[in-house]
Amino acid sequence: MTVKALKALSTGRNGLGAFILQCKKMDFHFCDWAGSSRGMNGFIKSQLAKFAAAHPQIEVTVSPRPSRHPIIVGHYVNGQSRSLCVKNMQPLEILKMAESLRDTNGEKLKRINKPVSSINPSVRGVWSPYHGNGMAV
Repeated sequence: MTVKALKALSTGRNGLGAFILQCKKMDFHFCDWAGSSRGMNGFIKSQLAKFAAAHPQIEVTVSPRPSRHPIIVGHYVNGQSRSLCVKNMQPLEILKMAESLRDTNGEKLKRINKPVSSINPSVRGVWSPYHGNGMAV
């Protein structure tokens, strides 16, 4: 058996195909007769099919929630879930809310005091152009 060289090396595609969407499932809960669910009912009839077809990696479920306000619940790969109440919203506003749930990662918001966090602090300290033989003032 002879050994053949590879004709082409693997080419970098700038991360193409490596991105994993963090939202894995979205639940749309609505009420059939309540006035606060009017926008959600319109969204389900007009835009939910397009939204689900555009994002096949997200599992979409629709279920009734009688006598309650409509909500959207997003379930994420890290095990977290986030819910948004969409009562009295128009279908386009509900679409924006669904897109915001799709784009988040499910983690709680954290206050960041320092822009860079590291386990190993710098040995040299904070750099400044006024230290050492930098700029003359």
